[in-house]
Amino acid sequence: MALYSEKVMDHFRNPRNVGVIEDANGIGEVGNAKCGDIMKMYLKIKDGVVEDVKFETFGCGSAIASSSMATELIKGQPVEEVKKLTNKAVAEALDGLPAYKMHCSVLAEEAIQSALKDYQERTGEKILN
Repeated sequence: MALYSEKVMDHFRNPRNVGVIEDANGIGEVGNAKCGDIMKMYLKIKDGVVEDVKFETFGCGSAIASSSMATELIKGQPVEEVKKLTNKAVAEALDGLPAYKMHCSVLAEEAIQSALKDYQERTGEKILN
């Protein structure tokens, strides 16, 4: 059995939504000191919907794939759904990650939550508990 699924390899080799949104209204950055991965997520939210999302990730293939998949899962979605996204959903969408790489999907979830928190602080709009 291969260490990584075809979806992980595809999102690593051809990551979606890479880059910066200059006028983002929600930006979240998280890191894992143990592995050195750093993830930055940019959200453009309009009328309660994630209109655009981009990321910058410094890390391993699993971190890049997790970032890419997470952006695909939330783009065009209502904030109410986005805030429910879990690392498990990201890993499942990638057809699984090795147990020792699950922290990469956790980083993707945390980066999105951090960007949502930033959006809430910038706009005063209550979206998180």
